[in-house]
Amino acid sequence: MSDKTQKKKKVKHPFNWLSMLMLTTIFQLISMMPVVFLTEEPNVEVVSVFGGFILVQWLYFICARNFASQRATELEIIAFALSGIGLVTVASVKPEYALKQFIAILIGLAAFIVLVAIMRNVEVISALRIPVAIGAVGLLAVNLVMAETVNGALNWINLGAFSIQPSEIVKIAFIFVGAATLEKLQSARSLTRYLIFSLGCVGALFLMRDFGTALIFFATFVVIAFMRSGDIKTIGLICTGAILGAGLIIYFKPYVASRFAAYRHVWELANEGGFQQTRVLSYSASGGLFGLGIGEGRLRHIFASTTDLIFGILCEEWGLIVGFCVVLCFAFVAVYALRIARHARSTVYSIAAVAAAAMILVQLALNVFGVTDLLPLTGVTLPFVSRGGTSMICSWALFAFIKSADIKTYPKLEKQMEE
Repeated sequence: MSDKTQKKKKVKHPFNWLSMLMLTTIFQLISMMPVVFLTEEPNVEVVSVFGGFILVQWLYFICARNFASQRATELEIIAFALSGIGLVTVASVKPEYALKQFIAILIGLAAFIVLVAIMRNVEVISALRIPVAIGAVGLLAVNLVMAETVNGALNWINLGAFSIQPSEIVKIAFIFVGAATLEKLQSARSLTRYLIFSLGCVGALFLMRDFGTALIFFATFVVIAFMRSGDIKTIGLICTGAILGAGLIIYFKPYVASRFAAYRHVWELANEGGFQQTRVLSYSASGGLFGLGIGEGRLRHIFASTTDLIFGILCEEWGLIVGFCVVLCFAFVAVYALRIARHARSTVYSIAAVAAAAMILVQLALNVFGVTDLLPLTGVTLPFVSRGGTSMICSWALFAFIKSADIKTYPKLEKQMEE
C-alpha cells in the first residue's frame, strides 16, 4: 500500500456528521411542533426563533466542513442538540424567553469560534494569561460592589435590559489561566501564583454566597493541580485544607449551613425548604419513560423551573429516556476530552480539555443530583439546557477548550505535523 493511500485512509472518520445533523434536526423539529401549537394561533416570534436556530445550525456545519475543513464535529452536534432541547423547553414554559435564549446561543457560538481561534497558538495563550487573570479578578471585584442579591446569592449585575452573572464568565478565565500558567511548571512559583488566583476566585464566590459555583471552581482546581503534579498526597492535602476551611466558615457563619438544612430531609420539609425537590422527585417519576408531552407537565409552574430544576422538566415532559440521553451526552464529552488530551500537541491543551470536561461534569452532577436530593441543592444550571445567557455562553466556551485540544481542529497545523 502506497503512502498516498495510507494518508487517504487516515483521513476517513467514522463519524458521519451529515446523518447525525439530519437526525438532530428531525428530532428538534418534532419537539418544536407542540410548542408552536400550544395556543390556538402559532406564536410568530417563537416560530421565527426556532427557524433561525435551525438555519444557524445548518449554516455553521456547512461553513465548518466546506470552508474551515473541519472533520471532527461531534462536540458541535452535541452542543446544538442540547441547546435545542433547552430552547424548546424554555419557550414552552414562557414564549417570551425564547428570543433571549436564542441570542444567548448565538453569542455562545461566537465565543466558541473566537476562543478556538485564540487557542490555536500557544504563544498567544501565554501572552494573554496575565491580562485574562487581572480581568477575572477585576470582574469579581466589580460583582462584589455592584451585584444584587438574587435567591440569597450576590452574583448578578443588572445592566437594565439584561443582567449578567460574572462568575460564569470567570469560569472561562479560570481554565484559560490555569492551563497557560501550568503548561511549563519548572518551579513552585507558577503553581503558587495559580493557587493565589484560585483562592481569590473561590474566596470571592464565598463572599457572594455562591457556594455551588465555588465548589465547581475548587473541583476544577484539584483536577488541574493533579494533572500538572500527579501527586495524590498534595491533592489530599489541598482537599483536607479545603474541608477544614469550609468547617471554619460554617462554625463562624452559621447562616451558611442553614442554606443546606433541607438536604436529606426534603420530605420532612415538603412545604418549606424541600418544596422544590419533592415536586421534582414526584413529577419526574410521573413522566415515565416517554414523558407526559411538552407543555403538559406540572413542574413548569414551580419557581426556577427553567433554570435550577430544568432536568426535572425534561424527565417529566420529555421522559426519563431523554433525561438519560442528556446525561449520556455529557459522559461522551468527558470520554472524548480524555481521549484527545492524551495526544494533544502541548500540555496547555491537555490541561484545558480535561479541566473543561471536569467543570462541566461537576456542574452537571450538582444540578442533577441536587434537585433529586442526592447532593445539597446549590442552584447551579444545567449546561446548555437551562435558561440563562452567561451560562449558555460559558457552556459553549468550555467546549471550545476541548475542541482546541484536537489537532484535527486546525487542518493546516495537522498537515505540518504530518509532514
